[in-house]
Formats: sequence, C-alpha cells, structure tokens
Amino acid sequence: MNNALIQILVLAGIAVFLIIKLRSVLGTREGFEKPPLPSQEGPARPVQRNFEVIEGGPDRDITDHVAEGSAAALALAGMKSAEPSFSVNTFLQGARGAYEMILMAFERGDLAAVKPFLAPDVYESFAAAVAAREAQGLTVEANFVGLRELALQGATWNAATREGEISVRFTGELTTVVRNAAGEVVEGSATEIKRQRDVWTFARTMGSADPNWQLVATGE
Repeated sequence: MNNALIQILVLAGIAVFLIIKLRSVLGTREGFEKPPLPSQEGPARPVQRNFEVIEGGPDRDITDHVAEGSAAALALAGMKSAEPSFSVNTFLQGARGAYEMILMAFERGDLAAVKPFLAPDVYESFAAAVAAREAQGLTVEANFVGLRELALQGATWNAATREGEISVRFTGELTTVVRNAAGEVVEGSATEIKRQRDVWTFARTMGSADPNWQLVATGE
C-alpha cells in the first residue's frame, strides 16, 4: 500500500468522524422549516386602550318625568341636593295613593282622616263644599276605579326656605251617585264610569323630620 492511498484512507476516516459529530449536535432536518423569528429587543410595550370615562350624566329619576335642563328639572335637583334621599319616582307613587285617599274622603264627606295632608286653606275649601252639600241634604256614594293618567306637570324650589312644590296631573276614573234626602238619585250612576281631571300641587320643607307632603293647591 503506497503512501498516497494511506493518506486518502486517513482523510476519509476523519470526514466520517466529523459528519457523525455534527449530526449528534445539530440533529436532522426533514422538509421545510420556517426560519426563526428575530427576537424583540427590550420588554414588549403594553397595548394602550383609550376609554372615555363618563362621570355624572343626567339623573334619570328626574329626566324620566321632565325635560333635562328645564326649570322643573332644576327645581327637582335642588330638592335632591337638600335631601339626597328624595326620589321623584317614590314621590309619585305616594301622590297616587294620596290622590285616591283625599278624593274619596272629599266625595264621601269625611275629611278628618286626611286633614294632616291638607294645607289649612285647602282643608277649609273642601270642608265648606262638604258642608254646603250636607245643607242641601245630599249624600255621595263613590267608588274609585283607578288612574288613567298620572304625570309630573311642574316643580318649584325655594333654596332660602328649602320648600319644594310639585304639581301632578291626574286623570281619575270613578263612579259616583248623588242622592237627595229622600234617597233618590239626582246625579251620577253606580255603573257609569266618569273621568275626573285634576292638577294638584304638593309642598314640603325638604330635609324636615316630617316626611309627609301637603296638598296646597287644586286645579284642572
């Protein structure tokens, strides 16, 4: 064996050794592999999201009943400022009950139970009408059917006296029968429902210990 052949065998052995070594370190690749993505330098920046924060906004307890920014809305807001627990919705629920109670007391001529809820001049006016009716020997049989309409019509606020006034429009449905001293029907019917439209104004000193509103004016 000559020297040239020996050198070729030695070089071939070295090449085989290097190939085996590289495969053990790098592994094998089969098919297509995506190149590695370049690494980002520095920490990832957080995604910024801009949110519009709305504070306050219209008071739906007020704007559900009167126009936003109106004189009535400002008056109701003043009442709420003086008495944070005041709610227009709760007031209207109370007004509904007060209307039926006071109206029926007037129709039946028994004002004693509702006197605390009437301003003195309103009570005197109601009492005078009841007395005039009794002087003619008339009696009234009334039955409250329900409310067809209840709406807040207006409101005023006096910051100096802390007195608030709220006007409410009612359309009540009831039956009435008016009898004379002999018991004869002179007006109305027990089966015919009539509608009665009223605008009542209630007043109260906001923040006072007395939670009751008084009826201070009546109209149509």
